[in-house]
Amino acid sequence: MKYEDIENNLFIENRTKLRKLLNNNSLAIFQSNDEFPKSGDQDFPFKQNADLFYLSGIDQEQTILLIYPDCPNPLYKEVLFLRQTNDNIKIWEGHKYTKTLARKASGIQSVYWLDDFEPILNSIVSYADYVYLNMNENVTSSYAVPYRDIRFIEHMKAKYPLHRYERAAPLMRQLRDKKSAGEVHLILKACEITRDAFLRVLKFTRPGVTEYEIEAEIIHEFIRKRATGHAYPPIIASGKNANILHYSDNNQICEQGDLVLMDFGAEYANYNADMTRTIPLSGRFTPRQKEVYNAVVNVMKEAKKILSPGLSPKEYNQSVAAFMTEQLVGLRLLSINDVKNQDPAFPLYKKYFMHGISHHLGLDVHDFADRYAPFSEGNVLTCEPGIYIPEEGFGIRLENNILLKKDGNIDLMENIPLEAEEIEEIMNSTSYL
Repeated sequence: MKYEDIENNLFIENRTKLRKLLNNNSLAIFQSNDEFPKSGDQDFPFKQNADLFYLSGIDQEQTILLIYPDCPNPLYKEVLFLRQTNDNIKIWEGHKYTKTLARKASGIQSVYWLDDFEPILNSIVSYADYVYLNMNENVTSSYAVPYRDIRFIEHMKAKYPLHRYERAAPLMRQLRDKKSAGEVHLILKACEITRDAFLRVLKFTRPGVTEYEIEAEIIHEFIRKRATGHAYPPIIASGKNANILHYSDNNQICEQGDLVLMDFGAEYANYNADMTRTIPLSGRFTPRQKEVYNAVVNVMKEAKKILSPGLSPKEYNQSVAAFMTEQLVGLRLLSINDVKNQDPAFPLYKKYFMHGISHHLGLDVHDFADRYAPFSEGNVLTCEPGIYIPEEGFGIRLENNILLKKDGNIDLMENIPLEAEEIEEIMNSTSYL
């Protein structure tokens, strides 16, 4: 891993929180993600299962975590199973966890090789009243491939058909949406790396560069600062491309007078940042571009004021929508009369702002959380208003990451340039690389 070692107290505390949510005399099992073949003899880069990492800190394929707090054999109250390394693996693949390294990383003392999993599980499972199994229950996801968790569920139910099975996902959703100080530290690190990449881009971007050259500057800075890489495929959208919300071609030449919308974030220690900025290619916004840009800034500032623990997502979105509508009227994109007569089921503002204002952020970019529950202290949420005007050939989006606190939220990206004048000053006072 490129990132620095993480204190195992974070993972010890996470397992303690989970144990408090389990039914009495329950056994819980968490699996690493699959290694997916790419082509020929290559695999896609491995990405650890977020729940397994949250509970163990182990960032390696073919890993299993077993938690059984009431196990009659104290050796198996929490057990980590690893792929056994050897000299050949060391030569070809490099670092793999030894048992000693795994104990240090996770704080789990009982560490075995994978071959011991089935015998150990078979020796204790009959004493458990409940078995918790995990799967991806993010409501925006779907699967066509029977991934490791699904296969393991089928295996367990076939081998132990009379046990009472429970879903681990609702417990993980309850735990992961509230970020501990250790998690906030890692997200903040990802935000800082993202800031550095953005400052690098401000020094580099000028008419005539291509979108992919800007992308190259970003990943250069990410790797320099020990990020794993991109938190998600970056969007580098110049001119009219900014009106494609998930634009990913990143292959156009950036022309004089264009705005460039850049939506990117670093991943550090499996935790993610998610930032969007829109900059003028020439170093100066036109009057109309600045007018729209400042309207988006106004919406972000208002949304940050509204966003608070205890507020429901529905109330939050309705309040932001009302303020966005005011801004669109001020920009002469909507009329007051049309707004008064709009169909509430199809509000007019959605023509220019058609996506959500916020989502949870953490180990996943769209992090695992209850989208209907009121916001809580410890949530980390994006705040990402945008105004997209295809008929004028540009779109503007801005995005920061916000930690919710009862005594006042913390903007984890407050030191990343945002105001139009600040952007212009940096672009015009700093020489190109």
